[in-house]
Amino acid sequence: MTRLSVNINKIATLRNARGGNVPDVLKAAVDCQRFGAQGITVHPRPDERHIRYQDVLDLRPLVKTEFNIEGYPSESFIQLVTKVIPEQVTLVPDAHDAVTSNAGWNTVRYQNFLTEAVARFHEKGIRVSVFIDANPEMIRHAAAIGAERIELYTEPYARQFPKNPDDAIKPFVEAALVASGYNLGINAGHDLSLENLEFFNKKITGLLEVSIGHALISDALYFGLENAIMMYRAKLQS
Repeated sequence: MTRLSVNINKIATLRNARGGNVPDVLKAAVDCQRFGAQGITVHPRPDERHIRYQDVLDLRPLVKTEFNIEGYPSESFIQLVTKVIPEQVTLVPDAHDAVTSNAGWNTVRYQNFLTEAVARFHEKGIRVSVFIDANPEMIRHAAAIGAERIELYTEPYARQFPKNPDDAIKPFVEAALVASGYNLGINAGHDLSLENLEFFNKKITGLLEVSIGHALISDALYFGLENAIMMYRAKLQS
């Protein structure tokens, strides 16, 4: 069964917009788990415009499911992650000023850089996932750098899904087959929603985990956080 990891960045964005500690990011993480989330994802960026480095430190003892920290493997990020020791780190090729993740790694061009980063996380026993496009060549090289998993960047799927679901899913089905052939676990994330998640989950063989933040937190405004998490879990079980 595919696991649901809830990205709580947007909760931190709302907190930071006003200052203070409302909403409480730590309480939100605890509540997400209590409501059925099987993991908590955070993506601290250098400008700390949402999740702060201190949040990551404070969350570590509170996350009892799976803690997944996403980010660009700068030296400060590597030091944070190797101090916190989450179950998983997801390496993302974001520029420091990126609004949101918008592409996967070029694992050919950055093979040496990524191989060194992966080795440092492995020294601490941290599983490594690499954010990647549905591109067979990039997936093959993700295996070469020593990652255990890939996270498929699903924005292209979400964009095309309303027009033609079968065409939208095709490259991701092929990518998943390539990944399985290299013994890479398969995660997915970005713009997955109540509208497109069930179809994606049914079509991708071996999908282990989805990380969902923006859509789920937005839905929580209408349905409540507990109901939203239950609705997303249902899409992964149907």
